Amino acid sequence: MANDETILRFKDVSFGYDHNHPLLKEVNFSLRRGSKVTLMGQNGAGKTTLFELAIGTQRPEEGGVSLVPNTTVATAKQVIVPGERELTVRDFFARAFREKVYDLDPKIETILEVVHLEAPLERKIKTFSGGQQARLLLAFALIQNPDLLLLDEPTNNLDAEGIDHLKKFLIDYSKTCIVISHDADFLNSFTSGVLYLDAFTKHVEQYVGNYFDVVKEITRRIEREQSENARLQKEISDRKDKANFFAQKGGHMRDVARKMKEKIDELEEEKVDVRREDKTIRRFTIPAQADIGGEILNISSVQIIRKGKPVARPASLALRRKEKALFTGPNGIGKTSYLNALVGKTAKGTTIQPGIRIGYYRQDFSMLDYAQSVYASLVQIAPEMSEEELRSVAAGFLLNSEIIKSKIGALSEGQKGLLSFAQLVLMKPGLLILDEPTNHMNFRHIPVIAEALKNYEGALLLVSHAPDFVKKIPFDHIIDLAAL
Repeated sequence: MANDETILRFKDVSFGYDHNHPLLKEVNFSLRRGSKVTLMGQNGAGKTTLFELAIGTQRPEEGGVSLVPNTTVATAKQVIVPGERELTVRDFFARAFREKVYDLDPKIETILEVVHLEAPLERKIKTFSGGQQARLLLAFALIQNPDLLLLDEPTNNLDAEGIDHLKKFLIDYSKTCIVISHDADFLNSFTSGVLYLDAFTKHVEQYVGNYFDVVKEITRRIEREQSENARLQKEISDRKDKANFFAQKGGHMRDVARKMKEKIDELEEEKVDVRREDKTIRRFTIPAQADIGGEILNISSVQIIRKGKPVARPASLALRRKEKALFTGPNGIGKTSYLNALVGKTAKGTTIQPGIRIGYYRQDFSMLDYAQSVYASLVQIAPEMSEEELRSVAAGFLLNSEIIKSKIGALSEGQKGLLSFAQLVLMKPGLLILDEPTNHMNFRHIPVIAEALKNYEGALLLVSHAPDFVKKIPFDHIIDLAAL
């Protein structure tokens, strides 16, 4: 088929889980076969929902989504469902195909190389770490070689080598691809356009070109719109003052005032809606637990995974107030498992000073109660604070008056991350442990988060595969688990 064929079209699509709060309004865009584009937008704007509409798991309230007949579509899910965790790697990938595939094993081995993962075909899915399971989900989508590939944050949980493998695969991929990601360098290596989902207007704007150039173009457009709005607002204010003056004079001056008010209404209509999704979270501080001193955390050994089995390795780390440590190592070495044991106080060779409050940011958000409302979760941590104070903290993380009424389970992954940081601010921990805190985060928020961690005055232990983020934080200790 010709490469200029439209493979996917959204025509006047409107959608919302709640009729009073639409996510999409009369969205229009089309994709040519073979194009590779980025889907941009604020956390919670509806990017994942747009994917669900494309694959048909959600249906628009108005308008239509059309795919070329017989188009195959695949997307990398966020989590492996419980029923699949008992499957072997081979049986898991067999589910990607409707019919039996006779050369399945070599196909699996090839695609596992793409995501840079060693996974014996007889091994059960449940025995893999969270990062490894994320790679399996990505590989599950890639192995289908679909006509339309939808990837939602595919670089999360990938180390640098894993990202390089995926980048090469997508550069060579001859079919159509839409990617949600906050990794600008990754996106710029293979995408040739942007679908920009505006969280305020609920529309999608389509741009063609180099990713970095498109982002600059969007930034310049926002600056122009804001400058024009400021000019119009000044003219409106001046005319209002004059209209009020003339209205009080009576006689024919009232007619002058009426005409001026009509002009004011025209100027108001000329103003452009300011793009609220370009807001960045407010600068914040995570207060440290008061009156802490001495050795907060001591690690003399770490349990890591070697060839699928846990082994203890000697280590030497002592953290005091204001000291920061970075744990590095490839996926599957057991970083998250060790942090879970550390926080659960079951990690051997580890001592935490009694009375220390531990603030733990888990990459899978399993510390959040999805049935609880956002506001109730904040009250639970800081019951002594007033509603006004709690709302102010939430607003700093873009959790507005509507969002804080929502159940946590209804939030986007990025919003769950922002809520987790709001909780840490209220908790005032003495020991802060963070596992991949930039996953799902809007790139505008990442420097603000790095600044908060840099200024944190308790003891800090971080796991992160985001090099630009890590560079912004001065570490006193770096422990490479692969070298132990």
